[in-house]
Amino acid sequence: MNSSPNPDTIVLVHGLWVTPRSWEAWKTHYEARGFTVLTPAYPGFEIEVEALREHPEVIADATVPETIDYLASVVEALPRPPIIMGHSFGGLLTQMLLSRGLGAAGAAINSAPTEGVRVTPLSQARSLFPALKNPANFHKAVGFTPEEWHYAFTNTISREESDRAYERYAIPAPGHWVWAYGLLANFQPGHQETWVDYSGDRAPLLFIGGGEDHIMPPSVNKSNAKHWAKSPSLTDYHEFAGRSHWTCAEPGWEAVADYALDWALKNAESGTRPTPPETESEERPA
Repeated sequence: MNSSPNPDTIVLVHGLWVTPRSWEAWKTHYEARGFTVLTPAYPGFEIEVEALREHPEVIADATVPETIDYLASVVEALPRPPIIMGHSFGGLLTQMLLSRGLGAAGAAINSAPTEGVRVTPLSQARSLFPALKNPANFHKAVGFTPEEWHYAFTNTISREESDRAYERYAIPAPGHWVWAYGLLANFQPGHQETWVDYSGDRAPLLFIGGGEDHIMPPSVNKSNAKHWAKSPSLTDYHEFAGRSHWTCAEPGWEAVADYALDWALKNAESGTRPTPPETESEERPA
């Protein structure tokens, strides 16, 4: 696609354990600012939340390659390179899309890490434990209980508010994605399906972290951003203090949405690069 200094379309990529419904407020917010907003579903995730809860087997065998190829086809079909934003696993997929040369700018919000990011905070291990505790979950779609959801996603809001979010948005996720691309990814031989070329040229990329995120804490996002230091392209990091993994929907989400969009509009196709953020040691806990 040819570059354009004025993106007019935003593509929002959802994460695991939710569907495009999770972007409903952002879609309305950005459309009010005059943008065309697309919220593509992963293949198999097109049906409503309630139906996926009842029949999670329809997404149990979803794959990352077919998902990234589908999302790439959506972006490639647009007349201008869009701004691409992704939350959680959608942040990982956003990085992969930009690595393919797609998009005018990208924002990875509370992003799952691409291959090679070895920071594993204890809160992340605890958050993912429900999917990892039973090897049989590798072949299933695995969901959180309301209590597990509150810890992993919505720890900065009340349990009552968390339960309402759970009822509206939460679905199971393919267990093999959590096993293969979560805590165990760096123990597998060779390149995995979430590999990107960290030295490659791509559109500007912003990482946004939530200061109280349990499942993808700031240290994970800072380390992921630092891995892009070899790229000639702009990589930036911004942290919102006191915000959870549910930062795109918890109270005050508008500030996150506006920061991400304003940054993308300012830096689309920019060639400058700031100093990579500091990060903690990448040693895994014993």
